[in-house]
Amino acid sequence: MKLLVVEDDASLLQAVADVFEEEGYQTDRADNGYDGLMYAEQGIYDLLVLDIMLPGKTGLEIIKALRKAGSETPILLLTARDSVEDRVKGLDAGADDYLTKPFAFQELLARARALLRRKGGVGTDGEVVCGPLVLKAKEFDAFVECAPLKLTAKEYKLLEFLLLNRGQILTKEQIFDRVWGFDVDTNMGVVDVYLHYVRKKLAPHNCDGLIHTIRGVGYMLKEKS
Repeated sequence: MKLLVVEDDASLLQAVADVFEEEGYQTDRADNGYDGLMYAEQGIYDLLVLDIMLPGKTGLEIIKALRKAGSETPILLLTARDSVEDRVKGLDAGADDYLTKPFAFQELLARARALLRRKGGVGTDGEVVCGPLVLKAKEFDAFVECAPLKLTAKEYKLLEFLLLNRGQILTKEQIFDRVWGFDVDTNMGVVDVYLHYVRKKLAPHNCDGLIHTIRGVGYMLKEKS
């Protein structure tokens, strides 16, 4: 799973990102509101962790802009302000939860896991289920009736992104940025190639039909009715 952490305190930004990465999350970072909003608008993250007080744009401004654009990505707000009014403002703006500084990293992880479970049907053990298909984060692979698909790292990230956003159309740009990142020496055609690889591994289990091509736009994973 991929997270974005936006925090202007360099030491706290490093510490929070390190904690998430030690738990196996991919983590992008921004230290100001302008960059934070630009990254978040790509629609490639499973969770946003935002400080309220940021240079450029505040966390509340970022939340309002994203929600106005229709983003449903879960948002965990970090705040040094502990008044009821400030907490209410954050939640009313569209945040899903908040954490008051200073906080314990164990609580940060627990709240993040709770939001991710709510968002994508992620179990407490990191499993994502879609019909007969089970994605297991701890094993970095997917299974159909206990049979492993033996996915490569890129194939796993691609299938994970589709599963966590099932029923939603994902553009090739979103998939490319999510799986390969912003600074890579390859082109967007690699998305089609890896979708072919994933479908080929799903085919023996009659699950390749879960992934639908939306011509001229991208792809969507949809559970069979």
